[in-house]
Amino acid sequence: MAAMRSAEATWQRDLLHGEGRVKPSGGSWPEVGISWSARTEQLGGRTSPEELLAAAHGSCFSMALSNTLAKMQLPPTEIAVKAVATFDKVGDGWKVTTMDLHVEGSVPGATAAQFEEAAKGAGSGCPISKALAGNVDIRVHAKLRGA
Repeated sequence: MAAMRSAEATWQRDLLHGEGRVKPSGGSWPEVGISWSARTEQLGGRTSPEELLAAAHGSCFSMALSNTLAKMQLPPTEIAVKAVATFDKVGDGWKVTTMDLHVEGSVPGATAAQFEEAAKGAGSGCPISKALAGNVDIRVHAKLRGA
């Protein structure tokens, strides 16, 4: 059975001076403001599609890495991912150019090399990585805690 998730967004006025709101249909987080300046300057208490994409990718990647490590008989006690989406002007338009995944993990019994190998391969099990593949340069930076 397919899982369907949704969010609702509204926008008022023109791109540069307008503003909007985004909220999940399931109520898992509060409605939050969006604006062009939140995309290209400071967030100022608002969010952006790129920040939401980074959140989605970081959470998906942490789950995929946890699964990869478990399959290696190295279940983690914690995986922490800071995902950074870069939104940049390319030609005449704007694009998400890169996604940097800074991954740290506490994995009893793992070596740094095993953790790095698992982190590099976790993208193949992450649906968000698959959705971005070929369009966004995904870079994984892995560090085993305590190594």
